[in-house]
Amino acid sequence: MTGFPGYHSPVPITVLYFAVAREAAGTGSEPVGDAPATVGALRALLAERHPALARVLPRCRVAVNQEFSVDGDPIPDGAEVAIIPPVSGGSGRFLVVDRPLDLAEAVDAVSGAGRGGLVTFRGDVRDQSHGKRVVRLEYEAYVPMAERKLAEIGRAIGEEHGALLSIVHRVGALTPGEAAVVIAAAAPHRAPAFRACEAAIDRLKQDAPIWKREVYEDGSEWVGMGP
Repeated sequence: MTGFPGYHSPVPITVLYFAVAREAAGTGSEPVGDAPATVGALRALLAERHPALARVLPRCRVAVNQEFSVDGDPIPDGAEVAIIPPVSGGSGRFLVVDRPLDLAEAVDAVSGAGRGGLVTFRGDVRDQSHGKRVVRLEYEAYVPMAERKLAEIGRAIGEEHGALLSIVHRVGALTPGEAAVVIAAAAPHRAPAFRACEAAIDRLKQDAPIWKREVYEDGSEWVGMGP
């Protein structure tokens, strides 16, 4: 047992690296014994093991037994896990994370030569709400379900508007000026990209299990619960 939190597997998993991830890790594959229980925990372990890979991992997708997975998904004993950098033409990205957001992460996931219209949205924490000064916002989420819902939203809106989307939402305590969500939508032309980006903002507020508490100088309240 290595002491890394979340370890569970007595059967080593095999991690495969491709393209820029292979170069950063310095190998095309490696076994990982006492593997982390989830994809997110494996990301943390690999970043610690390969410092150069830490700069690449946030833009990579992870496939477990040849199926794309999100950070909350479990890793079965003996699984084959592939670290997959963005492919030419983009692949979309749907994550809930507890780190500062980078708009470039969402943009890179949808960029492509055939998509000349690219629209982005960054939602920052405001310092005022309902006439009160906001000290911070506290976001929490049912992460596995939220990531699946974001992916469902992205696919549905993408099919409707002929666009490719990426949505990354942050959880934890955020102060005014910090980004809570970043969205990128890319399409062959600007009009569908604008429509897709706006639709994504509206849908995630309705369907994603992500909650927000506004903390003021004189109290706090969960947004959406009414007076």
